[in-house]
Amino acid sequence: MSDESKRTTERIAELRPGYQADLAAGLDRFFEPRRTTCPWCGSERLTTRLRTTDLLQHKPGRFVLDRCEACAHTFQNPRLSAEGLEFYYRDFYDGLGEKKLGDTFGGRTAMYRGRAESMLPHDPGPKTWLDVGTGHGHFCAAAREVLPDTVFDGLDFTEGVELAAREGRVGHGYRGEFHELAADLAGRYDVVSMFHYLEHSTDPDRELRAARETVRPGGHLLIEVPDPESRWARLLGRWWLPWLQPQHLHFVPVANLRRRLTDLGFTVVSEQHREPHDPVDLLAAVWLSLDRLAPRDDAPWLPRRPGAARRVLRGALLVAGIPALVAGTLLDRFAIRPLSHRLGLSNAYRIVARRD
Repeated sequence: MSDESKRTTERIAELRPGYQADLAAGLDRFFEPRRTTCPWCGSERLTTRLRTTDLLQHKPGRFVLDRCEACAHTFQNPRLSAEGLEFYYRDFYDGLGEKKLGDTFGGRTAMYRGRAESMLPHDPGPKTWLDVGTGHGHFCAAAREVLPDTVFDGLDFTEGVELAAREGRVGHGYRGEFHELAADLAGRYDVVSMFHYLEHSTDPDRELRAARETVRPGGHLLIEVPDPESRWARLLGRWWLPWLQPQHLHFVPVANLRRRLTDLGFTVVSEQHREPHDPVDLLAAVWLSLDRLAPRDDAPWLPRRPGAARRVLRGALLVAGIPALVAGTLLDRFAIRPLSHRLGLSNAYRIVARRD
């Protein structure tokens, strides 16, 4: 066993008693009461769109996504409570998951550059930029290559933003809830970006109002979110990665977001579907399926460490699945990506809006 593996095993053993105490207290406290109306438009015309489990960390719990038949908004119902958010986020972006997620996000430089370049037709030289939900600040570091004269700050409620500041990826790192910090940041930024942030928020409308307060008049708001109207969402069902339960709480159709931004005094100047598409849908679906079939890897929310035989079986099943993973990757990148928008398979959309 390598030193890093040994440290991980020891850390899991240290965390196990705390997780087991949380689970012994029951899961009901992790959920709010079920809603009977849509949080976006207030309609009572709700239908169940998806039932699933935590397919990434495999923490216990079952999650439901409802769809509003009046406005097409999809949302988690019942929604995680504050205790639930803490439990299911714990050790995903920080703690045990920090290195894995940091390596994953850190290797996506081309995608980050593309996001920054989407602002160039509208403001080729913003002086100040705030990235909300910045995580470890990898977008800001890459975007600086596109806009070297722009000062990039980051905001996040996790300790990742403090790491981003220490590593010099952001000029200033704000830790906390955006809507609580917005008054102190009012009118300060030429650009505010929210890349795959709104779907995590408990109240997307509140976050949009905070963005309006933070963007200076004439400045821009740049938003990228999963597209719940993607055909992949229907074809792949629970295996569609952007559902990301239980972390993703809201899925806003593009028409809804455009109307809400207009109501808040923005003018939408760009809408993109092809450019923000991330070609990983089939690969991720295959991986999630294999990971679900294989015995669990060790984690502190398991009552005990899996035995050697189960660990060997897990490895063997994942190795056997390599041809399917390779096939999914090739189809995603070379067969589907060029046609993703035309076929309605884009898994995300991006909007640029100017504050009037």
